[in-house]
Amino acid sequence: MAIQPIRLFGDPVLRSAAVPVTDFDKELRTLVADLTETMLDAPGAGLAAPQIGVGLRVFTWYVDGQTGHLVNPSLRLSEDLQDGPEGCLSLPELSYDCKRALSVVAHGFDMHGEPVTIEGSALLARAIQHETDHLDGVLFIDRLDREARRAAMKQIRESDWFGAATTVKVSPHRTNGLGL
Repeated sequence: MAIQPIRLFGDPVLRSAAVPVTDFDKELRTLVADLTETMLDAPGAGLAAPQIGVGLRVFTWYVDGQTGHLVNPSLRLSEDLQDGPEGCLSLPELSYDCKRALSVVAHGFDMHGEPVTIEGSALLARAIQHETDHLDGVLFIDRLDREARRAAMKQIRESDWFGAATTVKVSPHRTNGLGL
């Protein structure tokens, strides 16, 4: 297990769709451990593999004192909505109200390839939707209304971290040859 550098807004990996996991092996278990350790160190409520430069459909979460992970997720969203503050480890110090489904049923696999179903509402539903968006190359600011997105982009451009040269360690995890 190792804490990995978190990619920041502007890194192309954050806008690329991740590929499905096909090998449920030791390398995947190491990736899940690295994601979990990095997320808890940050600290954050979730972290997707692309955020550490790995283009695979895997994410972790930490909500209400519980950690979990999901591989190759597919979501069924409620029609009821919630609106609340959302942030992202790849967009430091940003928080904006974002509309999300109030509850979610997520199907996928654990790191051993066993099928799992996760049902969640409120913050867990928000985290699962947010991290699944990362796997599709979508950031939470993409879901903001025009005025909030404009304010977020202004805040990003004025931040100390935006556009700064970052040293990114090459991830030890396989990326299915995509260089992500």
